[in-house]
Amino acid sequence: MIIVPIKDGENIERALKKYKKKFEKTGVVKELRIRKQFDKPSVIDRAEKIKAIYVEKLRKAEQ
Repeated sequence: MIIVPIKDGENIERALKKYKKKFEKTGVVKELRIRKQFDKPSVIDRAEKIKAIYVEKLRKAEQ
């Protein structure tokens, strides 16, 4: 459960903003999007390899 402490006289909009930020950090929405569709392990591995190659190219370009 997410608890957001509210000070006396604090704006409700600010409290909602704090709640949304804490909710995003939990990663629930991201997990739901991942679980929404099944991907074969080979597809996941291929995507990770492609991402690793991309990141490596970026690092080499920086140097």
